[in-house]
Amino acid sequence: MRRQLVRLHRWFGVATALFLLVAGLTGAIIAWDHELDAALNPSFFKARTEGPALSGLELARRVEAADPRMQVTYLPLAAEPGHTLQMMVLPRTDPVTREPYKLDFNQIAVDPATGEIQGQRQWGAFSLARINLIPFIYKLHYTLHLPFTGGIDVGVWLMGIVGMIWLFDSAIALCLSFPSLNAWRKSFAFRFGRGGYALTFDLHRSGGVWIWGLLMIVAVTSVSMNLASPVVRPIVSMFSTLTPDPINNPEILRAPKPGDSVLTRERVVQLAQEAGKTQHLKAPPGGIYYAEFLHAYGVGFYETGNDHGDMGLGNPWMYWDAATGKLLGQQIPGKGTAGDVFMQVQFPLHSGRILGLGGRVVISAVGVAVAVLSATGLLIWLKKLNARRRSSRNAQRMHKARVTRDAGRAPARPKAEVAPE
Repeated sequence: MRRQLVRLHRWFGVATALFLLVAGLTGAIIAWDHELDAALNPSFFKARTEGPALSGLELARRVEAADPRMQVTYLPLAAEPGHTLQMMVLPRTDPVTREPYKLDFNQIAVDPATGEIQGQRQWGAFSLARINLIPFIYKLHYTLHLPFTGGIDVGVWLMGIVGMIWLFDSAIALCLSFPSLNAWRKSFAFRFGRGGYALTFDLHRSGGVWIWGLLMIVAVTSVSMNLASPVVRPIVSMFSTLTPDPINNPEILRAPKPGDSVLTRERVVQLAQEAGKTQHLKAPPGGIYYAEFLHAYGVGFYETGNDHGDMGLGNPWMYWDAATGKLLGQQIPGKGTAGDVFMQVQFPLHSGRILGLGGRVVISAVGVAVAVLSATGLLIWLKKLNARRRSSRNAQRMHKARVTRDAGRAPARPKAEVAPE
């Protein structure tokens, strides 16, 4: 049985090592995505003009009026003091060509005092330019920048499958790390004095044992981040009812009708303020998102600058039909069924934000550890592979030597006798 587990661990590890190496390093970086992005691109984050800031709704109105080609899809409702207000945008449809206008950006940074656009970029572009670097790394973390193929997000599925293999392989690794009760101390030790292969082996085995619980959490949540709707939610629903919402259950959406109008952002924010009071939410509406393909609005409730949810289970979100204003669903942290709470906790755990700043430090360190475990696993495999190859070559040489030796020692055959005439 142990031999089979060793073989499984070897091939699962080899198959996923490079993916986990990338995921670990990028995860360690994007735990600080906002801070690093702001440090690299101060002109995109710091407002040029001092003075009273306009509301996010007014800024969005001015931006759309100045450039009718684009439509604001997400915006914070207020800017942080001294910072730009960053909006996500999409092209509108050209009434002449019936095709979307061509825009080479999907995110803009707006001066909150004037409404002037002082920066723009294509978030998630395949680019190492400073303005694009952190979004590039962020998207690399969960998609590897692989394209959609046949309507399938190949990168998201691939990294989700890698997460599932990693989860299974982590359980195998724990079993292999404790071959016997008498040798359990070895599985926690690091032979720093030995160096070389011995230390490499200990970093891989003992390092994984020390943080095994954290690795399992990151593995489970990585699957949840990438494959929530097709994999995780169906499994969770077998044990607990999940409350439908328009993001994960589009069947609850009303099909748009010809002539449907779209509610203004101002009206949706008003609905959100009323709903927030009904739910006794402490935070005000902090950001609004319009999903045209869902024909729905989403509103997040958070204080200015806390759009990621820097502590606990994250921010509340509510969703409304874009034409009727009907409440379609809500996600209130800590409320709902056991399954709802399980799904709510996935991103806060994966990002470490459930524990605030300390949690982000831990997750960043775990990301580096995952990269180290992947690299040491590959080094161990390569060393053993080379050893097997040398052993095979030596065996072949010995075999040839024996054949040659035996041939040299063999008695000569007598000459054939010639019959007399």
